Amino acid sequence: MMEINIRQETAANYQAVSELIRQAFAEEVMSDHREQFLVERLRQTEAFVPELSLVAATGQQITGYILLTPIHISNGDTLTGSLALAPVAVLPAFQGKGIGAALIQEAHRIARELGYSSIVLLGHETYYPRFGYERASTYNIRLPFEAPDENCMILALQPGVLDGVSGMVVYPEAFFQ
Repeated sequence: MMEINIRQETAANYQAVSELIRQAFAEEVMSDHREQFLVERLRQTEAFVPELSLVAATGQQITGYILLTPIHISNGDTLTGSLALAPVAVLPAFQGKGIGAALIQEAHRIARELGYSSIVLLGHETYYPRFGYERASTYNIRLPFEAPDENCMILALQPGVLDGVSGMVVYPEAFFQ
């Protein structure tokens, strides 16, 4: 069993993280292969929360990365705070070894600690439900782009926090550049 150390990303990790993300998504069919540029743009915005930008290290090598970014769910005049999980990435040679799961679980723990109530994502319909994610449409929550319903998911970080919440997810502009 390999030891995985999860910690907050530092500026010294940016280049390694960019290359890690590029490699992780290189063979992914449902990718625009530009996820590393999204992360670079988000780091430059007010929406970037350093505590929610995490790396996984195996020995001295950075083998995984996850980023959670504050977003809103808008329903008329009502805005409900949430987070977007994008991306989670693991170097291909280290995939299937629990690094992604460890990153997701630690990101959830920190998000709860910081007082966030939910996390939205667009992802694999068979992977994320094991962490408690369910279809966003269950709550009448929609993402602002075309995607299959089973891939648009949300996780309540505390029981009942999504009761009465519905509407359109509003991402920072950096997601669309």
